[in-house]
Amino acid sequence: MVATEEVKKTVSQEDGDQNSRDPMNYDLLQEGVGRTSKSRQYLAALIICLGAVAAGTALAWTSPVFPQITPNNSTAGNSTANATSSTSSSSDILLTKSQETWVGSLLAAGALFGALPSGFIADTIGRRYTAMVMDVPFILAWISISFGQSVGWLYVGRFLIGISTGSFCVVAPMYISEIAETSIRGSLGTLFQLLLTIGILFVYVVGAVVSWTTLSTLCLFIPILLLVGLIFLPETPVYLLKRGDRTKATSSLKWLWGNYCDTNSAIQVIQHDLDKSSGDASIMDLFSNRASRNGLVISVLLMVFQQFSGINAVIFYTNQIFVSAGSTLDPSICSIIVGVVQVVMTLASSLLIDKSGRKILLVASSAIMTVCLAMLGAYFTIKANGGAASIGWLPLLCVVFFIVSFSVGYGPIPWMMMGELFLPDVKGTAVSLTVMVNWVCVFVVTWCFGSLQSFGDDVPFWFFSGWMAVATVYVVISLQETKGKSASQIQSWLSGR
Repeated sequence: MVATEEVKKTVSQEDGDQNSRDPMNYDLLQEGVGRTSKSRQYLAALIICLGAVAAGTALAWTSPVFPQITPNNSTAGNSTANATSSTSSSSDILLTKSQETWVGSLLAAGALFGALPSGFIADTIGRRYTAMVMDVPFILAWISISFGQSVGWLYVGRFLIGISTGSFCVVAPMYISEIAETSIRGSLGTLFQLLLTIGILFVYVVGAVVSWTTLSTLCLFIPILLLVGLIFLPETPVYLLKRGDRTKATSSLKWLWGNYCDTNSAIQVIQHDLDKSSGDASIMDLFSNRASRNGLVISVLLMVFQQFSGINAVIFYTNQIFVSAGSTLDPSICSIIVGVVQVVMTLASSLLIDKSGRKILLVASSAIMTVCLAMLGAYFTIKANGGAASIGWLPLLCVVFFIVSFSVGYGPIPWMMMGELFLPDVKGTAVSLTVMVNWVCVFVVTWCFGSLQSFGDDVPFWFFSGWMAVATVYVVISLQETKGKSASQIQSWLSGR
């Protein structure tokens, strides 16, 4: 936190100063702007992060639903099947293995199409209106899934829900970063991942006791609540100033930061920083600059490693993993345990990230996931040869430790570092490309999981374990710690100086 004199000094610095060029640099505002209120900032972040809850329900939906709509339902003995047997038996939808793979993968395909234009749309019509527009596919998707009477409607619904999921991965963090003051930006920044895991847990818990159509109908209410909440939120002051609407920007800042905030001083600094920014860069500008190019390579590789940990395959197919393992525990209960662990550890990860460096958490995360995935692979290999009867508890233990290690490392850190590695003029283009790669990987991994299982239940886990071993080596050798470093220091590292 800088003193008031430092604010004035920073505002008058040359254009080359990286801090003054960053339109999101609210460090300049924390002194000399009066007393601020944080409650509405939390409220606004929670409302827009209902999109993360909706995304979490979409990601986890297949786990309790697939056992109900596949003809070879091996879960007939568990609580989910018993609770829904009458409903699922009357359903006209029964998926083949190929159709099951498409239903699981189409979300990622839709997310790719949703993420790509969202940055441009947000710069054109605003962050809030973009969120409202992209919430509509969420609503239409759950209607299609809940009331459709054929596999085709499931395809349509999963693709539409993917569009909204991909869009909110871009828009919600952007909105939060532009409304939060520095002292709480870190905690607000973790809300998206936290609420996404809450959405996943919601599906695990509710899906264990109701039919898949009832579950889908209940999920519909989340995007409806989101749309209602968005009506009352203001646009971000940064976007309004970029559009030249100082009056609305002042009103937005007062709504978010409270009436005691000196909005005139805050607006002046934000406007000055926006004037210092060189504007949006092209893709060629991104690749022609060495620091930006290296930052893109690192950001993309971290996203690739994130997805090739197999996290989404594990989330999509949690029930099936425990059924295939022959676990002595109810698969639905195992899924709920996994969901609770994910929520708790995501909540705890913000504290660990603040106290530890990025690099050490990434190394620990990938190393532990390597071991957990290898143990799962070994378990299924032993099981295929007629053993493993006495260690039915092992899959749950491995999955829980896998989720713990992912949640404190490769879950939040790639998204955090994506914002650290780029200057404002290339950040929009770089983030769009990185998010695109992320969702391409989600699609590939989801598709590969089903395909690799055809060679044996152990094959996917050996495959993902190998990727995590590579990730560990890469981070140890190539990544430098960015915690506590200024933008100029990070750019010096990336440019090789």
